[in-house]
Amino acid sequence: MATIIKKGERDYQPNPNKIDGFRLFTDISREKHGINPQYLNFDLRQLNPHQYCAAYHFHRYAEEMFLLLSGSATLRTPNGLEVVHEGDIMFFEAGETGAHQLYNHTETPCTYLDLRSYIGHDVCEYPDSDKILIVPNGETFRRHTQLPYFDGETDVDKIWDELRKK
Repeated sequence: MATIIKKGERDYQPNPNKIDGFRLFTDISREKHGINPQYLNFDLRQLNPHQYCAAYHFHRYAEEMFLLLSGSATLRTPNGLEVVHEGDIMFFEAGETGAHQLYNHTETPCTYLDLRSYIGHDVCEYPDSDKILIVPNGETFRRHTQLPYFDGETDVDKIWDELRKK
């Protein structure tokens, strides 16, 4: 079934999990219409002056695209900083080369459509803070604590012996 969300139905709400400097507002009219995409995730975002959309990050299993609908912002990618304007499309491929962060350097809000592929899970990496976020459960880890697969598995016989005694 086709669902139409009219322009007049926009209802931008702050994400309650954001902190100062990252006060991204999302249009919740999609939720009000009961739209729950399976593979193509999308949100209409409002980025207020002097705010960042998110921490600088990339996705391992998702592609993402922004369409700037109003205003201007500064985009950070592995190639550096670039000012983007209304009508500009920004595509971020999966992997390190698709790292991105948007900052509203102006005195007026900017709005953009955020489209993301979604296969039921993702891993987001944050190069500035050495973190990894597991999606959808939201667990966050430090990347530098990565361990070999068999780390801590050397005493498996002892574990089995204890299980047999029960």
